[in-house]
Amino acid sequence: MHTRHQHLVKVDLRRLRPTQITVGFSEVQEKRSLWTGLGKTERRRFLASHWFPAVKGPSENFYIVDHHHLGLALLEEDVVESFVVLLKDLSMLAKDEFWTLMDHHQWVHPYDAKGKRQTVADLPKALTGMVDDPYRSLAGDVRRAGGFPKDATPFAEFLWADFFRRRVKPAQLQRDPGATLKIALKLCHSAEAAHLPGWSGKALPLMA
Repeated sequence: MHTRHQHLVKVDLRRLRPTQITVGFSEVQEKRSLWTGLGKTERRRFLASHWFPAVKGPSENFYIVDHHHLGLALLEEDVVESFVVLLKDLSMLAKDEFWTLMDHHQWVHPYDAKGKRQTVADLPKALTGMVDDPYRSLAGDVRRAGGFPKDATPFAEFLWADFFRRRVKPAQLQRDPGATLKIALKLCHSAEAAHLPGWSGKALPLMA
């Protein structure tokens, strides 16, 4: 592996380990569209400035703790190399101690597509093993529509996804995504959502 400076390491995206089970496929598609719209020079600059924060774990594996959607999008666009910025080197720890620390730092989110917590053994071994959570896709759509801002809280949009999961029926989400988005935009400004990161309580005009 090539190192540009002390904490930046060039890696094979196919070997990165995710710290979550699901992503929102609509957000992956959005990032694929962004990538395809870039020229050759722009793509090189993009990769040089978009690093994957990662923790080095047992067996020298890099576990990324953010930008899972981007990583999967790049792989689907046949990009196999990028950079990780090393947050912590925990490679000397046994697996159980490693995951205890990962959980303590909120660097792992082992919840499945139904919002149920699983064991870390259920985490995919590669980014391409992640599955779609339609409610994570809905949360991403709500954020992009102005429902709430991007927040530094770990896995913030998964908290929003779980909020919508409890209030929007799967059949409704599947049947009419557009109408569901309008409902979700109302919900995200309600008092019920006051505990969530980025909540403003101020409703914005609904999309036409």
